[in-house]
Amino acid sequence: MTYSTVPPHALRTASWLAASAVLALAACAPPAVKKAEAPAAAPSAAAPGAAADKFVMPQVPAGDYKLDPYHANLEFRVNHLGFSHYTARFSDFDAKLHFDPANPSASTVEATVDPRSLTLNRPPAGFKDELTGKVWLDAGQYPTITFRSTKVEVTGPNTANITGDFTLHGVTKPVVLETTFNGGYAGHPMDPHARIGFSAHGAFKRSEFGIGAGVPAPGSTMGVGDQVDVQIDAEFSGPALPKTAPAAQ
Repeated sequence: MTYSTVPPHALRTASWLAASAVLALAACAPPAVKKAEAPAAAPSAAAPGAAADKFVMPQVPAGDYKLDPYHANLEFRVNHLGFSHYTARFSDFDAKLHFDPANPSASTVEATVDPRSLTLNRPPAGFKDELTGKVWLDAGQYPTITFRSTKVEVTGPNTANITGDFTLHGVTKPVVLETTFNGGYAGHPMDPHARIGFSAHGAFKRSEFGIGAGVPAPGSTMGVGDQVDVQIDAEFSGPALPKTAPAAQ
């Protein structure tokens, strides 16, 4: 499709993706400096199973985690005419995570997005209605975008690839989220629940999901790019801190 056949303000954007992640991390403090210089100790052997691609985080409990919507962001970018990357986001989405730090590959994540919550920067009059209408997202007929993980593959000390079934515009295809574990804790007096945070990136071609409006002709950039890049940042709240027995009098 060439530029002349695309509605002017439809040359902005497309669709999207959804949801979240899974992993863990560990670190150790350096030894204290002694007054007398001591010979360097031989490096200790790695703990069994503590390979570079193995996650160990005993301070974060296994269990079910839910998205903290106040600390989550879901945005997407598409190429516009080859000149820039138009960026927008969705404001209404949810995710649930079953997290197993001892066996990350057994973790799972599911996410849902309301396409009607599309949020645009300074949109022209009627532009959002057009994008959520029949030519693009068709949110009336397809009111939910979903992602359900099918595989978690650990790729580094705090990274993993999460493959899942992504459903958009009534079409389901596999999509991979490259995910980074940003940190976590088992709980805090001001926040007595486990908390973990992730960042994730994924990409897909919108034409494969039946949203081909405005895709440039081969060899041209005059239109809205087919590839949609998605960036996710999310915190999850998990199991509560164990209650401690009162001290004996």
